[in-house]
Amino acid sequence: MPRAHKRKGRAPKKSRHTGQDPQAHRAAQGGTELAEEPSSSSPVLEDIPRSSSAAVSGTPPPRPSSPPSTSTTSGRVPDTRPHEGDDSQGEEEQQPPSSGVTPSADRSHSDALATKVDLLEQFLLYKYKMKQPIMKADMLMVVNTKCPHLFAEILQGASRSIEALFAVEVKEINSTCQSYDLVSKLKLPNNGRVRPGRGLPKTGLLMTLLGVIFMKGNRATEEDVWKFLNTMRIYAGRKHFIYGEPRKLITKDLVRLQYLEYRRLPDTDPARYEFLWGPKAHAETSKMKVLEFVAKARDTVPTAFPSQYEEALRDQEERARVGTAATPGATARARLRSCTCPAASSLLLKSKDICYPEENLSHHDRSCL
Repeated sequence: MPRAHKRKGRAPKKSRHTGQDPQAHRAAQGGTELAEEPSSSSPVLEDIPRSSSAAVSGTPPPRPSSPPSTSTTSGRVPDTRPHEGDDSQGEEEQQPPSSGVTPSADRSHSDALATKVDLLEQFLLYKYKMKQPIMKADMLMVVNTKCPHLFAEILQGASRSIEALFAVEVKEINSTCQSYDLVSKLKLPNNGRVRPGRGLPKTGLLMTLLGVIFMKGNRATEEDVWKFLNTMRIYAGRKHFIYGEPRKLITKDLVRLQYLEYRRLPDTDPARYEFLWGPKAHAETSKMKVLEFVAKARDTVPTAFPSQYEEALRDQEERARVGTAATPGATARARLRSCTCPAASSLLLKSKDICYPEENLSHHDRSCL
């Protein structure tokens, strides 16, 4: 008998659901790039964050009048429902969900939330860069939500990311008109921009440098500093889209502002240099705050660095002792200034810091103190 003709192989049927939406995929790239961390040979410093080009691009974020659509984001999530099987299976088998919320719905919500956080982050940085007011009404339109607790969650996420990258805090500066601003953690000129005009904050780079110095034993050679900065794609002599010419910023501007010290190492030919904390860095921040900045960048806690944590605790205790020693005189002067009696006035004229015994004062004088 003649053999039956062989059946031609069938190509597998394509899923009815297409891939990710290109626009939603591009919108999500900012959040992905924000999470990238530089690689480094140092186990302590390897994860201090890089600046995200997506978050600080020169192009403005979506206008408040055209808020992003959440339906676009939900289309990015692959469908996990069963599809058609082979020829032996007839109709699709549909399994009822085990709970009220399916895993795909959870992922859809998380992706939508992450996209909104990234959009708000870009919006806040653009407003800061252009020195424009940040209004809550505009932020609500950007994230396209009318739910107060959801907006608070989105704003908190954007604020955390900006703080980790740039060391600036999102603060409400006027509760009446609900306006916000990005405030530098250090008192750098022009609210963290260092130089006059528009631009993005340089505070994050300064905190990173202070972290490198602290982790290297409170002094770091210039070679070590640039080796680490190169992992952040910051190179000496090459203009950076946030920091400008970084060598000038680090060795000139931040040194002139007394946030860094730049010293020549003795007995070196050719000359070699090292960086230390400057007096303003000691005055405006602390080792614990810098350690917290480094730890947050690595998504960990300060105690993950035992030796640095112990040193930061000692620094805190020393600062507390100095503050306590300075408090009595300052408190006495403040109380004397608030009193109008003649005895208090004479005490102020006699001394600025000496606290006189109460037994030398009359009953009226003691009541003033």
